[in-house]
Amino acid sequence: MKDAIEKAGTLIEAMNYIQKFRNRVVVIKLGGSAMEGAELTALLADVVFMEAVGMRPVLVHGGGPAISKAMKEKGKEPVFVNGRRVTDAGTLRIVKDVLVKQINRAIVEEIRTLGARAEGIHPDSNSSITARQLIMKDEAGKPYDLGLVGEVASVKTDVIRDFTEARVVPVIAPLGADENGRVYNINGDSVASALAAALGAEKLVYLSDTHGIYTDPHDENSFAPHLSEGEIEDLVKRGIINSGMLPKVEGCLGAVKAGVRKAHIIDGRIQHSLLLEIFTEKGIGTEIVLS
Repeated sequence: MKDAIEKAGTLIEAMNYIQKFRNRVVVIKLGGSAMEGAELTALLADVVFMEAVGMRPVLVHGGGPAISKAMKEKGKEPVFVNGRRVTDAGTLRIVKDVLVKQINRAIVEEIRTLGARAEGIHPDSNSSITARQLIMKDEAGKPYDLGLVGEVASVKTDVIRDFTEARVVPVIAPLGADENGRVYNINGDSVASALAAALGAEKLVYLSDTHGIYTDPHDENSFAPHLSEGEIEDLVKRGIINSGMLPKVEGCLGAVKAGVRKAHIIDGRIQHSLLLEIFTEKGIGTEIVLS
């Protein structure tokens, strides 16, 4: 009886958030270990629950490790510059094959198996990302040649909104095409941020392999459940936030500056981490707001 009462209490706690977020868009970026095996199935079950109670989840997925593995199997060694994969025509074919035919398709099929409707969005179907070539420069101002690496130029929100309003979960691969139809490989964190901003999302959630942000990487007690723009900028300046966490933090700040109310970085390896962050008082990750 005690367990049943506690479960009922949890539902009552969640009710306020269910009412608050009904019909609101939440953009979720899947990456890292969150995209593997049982962890992925559990997270997609959370997404299906969100859709079932009236929220409008939009998924963006990555695929870096799987792409690197596929490249090596074909005798191509991955090359990265400032965290961006150098992408020639051969590499792009591998990227598209892994992202579209393997990962995107698998996520869509799993969501359908769990009882919800889903559709893949990528350049071979209902592409909603207009891209342009990404130009990065070194300290001397000389541009890097990253090949077919792009950035988001614009987002066609009508297709995504049509899906969410029809209670279909859009599953978006981080690829985009320019006005001439040339396809570019785009950083998934950047895609998620741009989508959240363009859709006026209530929340942007990054699922990663870390619990969130620590203000001292050597002190496990320094976990920060809440950070403002100024605090984030200070941590970046001091080098506390760097490497793979930096694109996520930049994506969070870009989204909240564009009007997204809150952005979150949470550990996708924790069972039901998505529901715990959205539907409970304390949450489990780091939330980022303007002030």
